[in-house]
Amino acid sequence: MQPLPLEVNKVSKSFGGGFSAGRLLPWAAAGAAPAPPRAVDAVSFHVDRGEIYGIIGANGSGKSTLVRIVSTLLLPDEGDVRIFGLDAVREPGRVRHFINRVSADPAFFKNMSTNENLLFFGRIYGMNRRQIAEAAPRILGRLSFEYEKAGEPMSHLSRGQQQKVALGRSFLTSPALMLLDEPTTGLDPRSKRDVQQFIRDIRGEHDATILLTTHDMEEAEILCDRIAFLSRGRVVAEGTPLALRQLVAGERPLDTISMETVFMELTGESIAEDEMPAEAGASG
Repeated sequence: MQPLPLEVNKVSKSFGGGFSAGRLLPWAAAGAAPAPPRAVDAVSFHVDRGEIYGIIGANGSGKSTLVRIVSTLLLPDEGDVRIFGLDAVREPGRVRHFINRVSADPAFFKNMSTNENLLFFGRIYGMNRRQIAEAAPRILGRLSFEYEKAGEPMSHLSRGQQQKVALGRSFLTSPALMLLDEPTTGLDPRSKRDVQQFIRDIRGEHDATILLTTHDMEEAEILCDRIAFLSRGRVVAEGTPLALRQLVAGERPLDTISMETVFMELTGESIAEDEMPAEAGASG
C-alpha cells in the first residue's frame, strides 16, 4: 500500500512564546512557561492521491500557519506531518523534493524579468536551461500569460500577472504535492478563472495532489473534492461540499443552502468577500 501524499496528525503551533526546545529536545521542556494561545490546535486530516483538499477559514484561523508547517517552513510544537510517508520535521530535505508552495504574496526578484526569474528558480530546482526554456512558455501559455511580457521586469507586471508567474514557477517541476495558500486572492475575475482552470487541468493531467487554502466559498466548491472548516486553529467540520450542506440542511432543500451559510452555521463566523490574508508570520 502506497503512503498518502499528506497526513497531518494532531498538529499544534503557538506564537509569542519564543522558541521551545521541547519539540526537538523533549527533556528541555520541564519547567517551561505556560504556552501561549495556539494558532493551530490539534489539527488532523489526510489528503488522498490526486485529491484537491480545501481549508476554509477567516483571517487568523490558522490556514497559512498550517500550510507553512506542511511546507517545512515552520516546526510544529506538537503532532506529526507525513508527506508520502516521510516525516516533515525530521526529513525536511527529502520532503521538499515532493512539494512546492504558492502564497498570496509570492516573492520574486522584482528587477529581473519573468524569464530571468524562472531560469533562476528552475536551476535551483535542478533543471537545465533547455528544460526551463521548453517548459516556461508552455506553462505560462496555459495560464493565459501574455508571453511578450516575459522580458519585462516583474515590477512592471500587474498582480494577476505576477501570480500567474508564481504558479508557473511552482509547476516547472510538476510537484507531486502542491500547497496553494490563497492563490487567487486579489485577482481580477478573468485572472482568477485562468488560475482555477489551470489548477483543475494540472490535477487531471499530472495526477497532482493539491492542498488549497481559501476564503472564497465559490472557489472551494468549484475546485475541492473535500473541504475542512478551520476556526480558531481547530477543524470544526470536514467533508465533501454535499456532505457539509447535509450537516446543516435540516428540512431545507440542499440547493437553497450556500457554502457561506454552511460555514457560518458551523463556525459562527463569516468571511467578507474582500477579506485579505494575514501578514506573513501571523496565524491566518
